[in-house]
Amino acid sequence: MATISDVAALAGVSTATVSRALNGKSTVDPVLAERVARAVTELGYTPNGLARSLRRRETAVLALIISDVENPFFTAIARGAEDTAQAAGFSVMLCNSDENAAKEHRYVEVAAQERLAGVILSPTTGDSDVRPLTAHRTPIVTVDRRLGSADCDAVLVNSRAAACEAVLHLAAQGYERIGCVAGPPGITTADDRLDGYRDGLRTAGRKYFANLVHRCEFRDIGGHEAATRLLTDPEPPDALLVSSSPMSVGVLRAMAERGLRSGRDVGIVSFDEAPWATLISPALTVVAQPAHAMGQLAARLLLDRIGERGARPATTTTLSAQLIVRGSSTR
Repeated sequence: MATISDVAALAGVSTATVSRALNGKSTVDPVLAERVARAVTELGYTPNGLARSLRRRETAVLALIISDVENPFFTAIARGAEDTAQAAGFSVMLCNSDENAAKEHRYVEVAAQERLAGVILSPTTGDSDVRPLTAHRTPIVTVDRRLGSADCDAVLVNSRAAACEAVLHLAAQGYERIGCVAGPPGITTADDRLDGYRDGLRTAGRKYFANLVHRCEFRDIGGHEAATRLLTDPEPPDALLVSSSPMSVGVLRAMAERGLRSGRDVGIVSFDEAPWATLISPALTVVAQPAHAMGQLAARLLLDRIGERGARPATTTTLSAQLIVRGSSTR
């Protein structure tokens, strides 16, 4: 079996540097940390997790509690977090809350009871109960969504500004009755995107019609139900801002059932890039969020908290999204 000395020799660093890199210390030069990670992979080195856990009185495992493991956005976050944690010698336990507060709370309790090193959480609501974690002083970093019930680091995207930009793009294309397939109330990203949609309408000089907005779950079935209702209205929208890629699948299915084509009949802009977005015709215009980078940053912040064990003000990092214009929103 490879030892920490073997890793140090291959990476050309000291064993102390290897130890700091594997423990996620922010003081390690990123170039050296990358060399250590490559050496660990090449040698198949496994840190003595039991000994380290006894020293730190915790398990070298992070919990990642996300809303929907089938959503490519959250899958990319998970990959970014796992890549960063693995390079630092931590494992990641993936938990799927299904937007269910009770299920989320069970995972929170398990993370606290098992003395996991830290938790990355995409909370179901801003009031998600994380008291079992705070009682154990378990570090928490929220990703994608804000958490008002605890003072912790957060990695977010400016969804409101991105939604506004998407609506302005649709207006510039000449669409007049721009509707919105929005997520459920109480979820911060859903509320932010709906606010951004309204901002865009005001800025573009378009009227807001309540019947052109439908709130539903962030899933295929929610998008289908919302689009079916909106497109059968006596005065249907001629464009839609859709709040997630799973919703867009349902929206496009509802349009196909009615013989409608995106761009020509109904302009579509969807939040989140998806693997299939360029495979359909016309290709889907998206608001691409830096999901993988969000996961990486959340894991780095969490590892820093684990290493410090000191009091430091919580930070909020807000990243930008990118509007990628394709055929679904251009006439």
